Amino acid sequence: MEQTRTINVKEVSFKSEVPTIEEIDSMFNQNNIEFHPIDIESWEGYNYHPDVKFRIAYSPKEIYLQYKVKEDCVKAVYGQDAGSAPYKDSCLEFFCIPDETNNIYYNLELNCIAKGTFAAGENRSERNRFGDDVLSQIRRHSTLGDTAFGTKESEGEPFEYTITVALPVKLFSQSDVKPLKGRTIKGNFYKCGDDMPEPHYLSWNRIGTEKPNFHMPAYFGNIHFE
Repeated sequence: MEQTRTINVKEVSFKSEVPTIEEIDSMFNQNNIEFHPIDIESWEGYNYHPDVKFRIAYSPKEIYLQYKVKEDCVKAVYGQDAGSAPYKDSCLEFFCIPDETNNIYYNLELNCIAKGTFAAGENRSERNRFGDDVLSQIRRHSTLGDTAFGTKESEGEPFEYTITVALPVKLFSQSDVKPLKGRTIKGNFYKCGDDMPEPHYLSWNRIGTEKPNFHMPAYFGNIHFE
């Protein structure tokens, strides 16, 4: 079994209280925040392997995520958050347990145009999916734009895109979240596409289940906020 992965997350600051996506992108580059691969195939039979990596930083009020993807096919059927099922499109996901005193985990799932869902719960079947009032507070941007386009398959070079996210810590509303600085929480990062021409399921940390299932906190890695 592969060793549990750990990442150290750098604290960053901005001149503005609510940094723009452009400021967040610049922050990642100016601070030389490193990328980490989403490259583990936990289940046999899924041979398609897009090139996916992420990086992460934080401030006292927000967690910042950035994904870079290269893949031969992109899919964005869902053009709005409400009613979306991003895991059926080209999808990127972040799961974490911000409060070590309970088992509530949060999952942010976004398709390749950054539309998706945010939910919380203790297992896959009993989760609270937050509404637009919460989703609207998660700032996100995709270099593919924000308009649904269905399915596109490459005729040569792979599609390349970047998704940048600012996730307010206050949205972990079902947990008693202490300041992140100096703490280690559990989490995992994923790339999937259930209804794509070539379904795939990649993760940052390996999952030891028989069938694809990302909702497995027992297999989360370690995220240490410096």
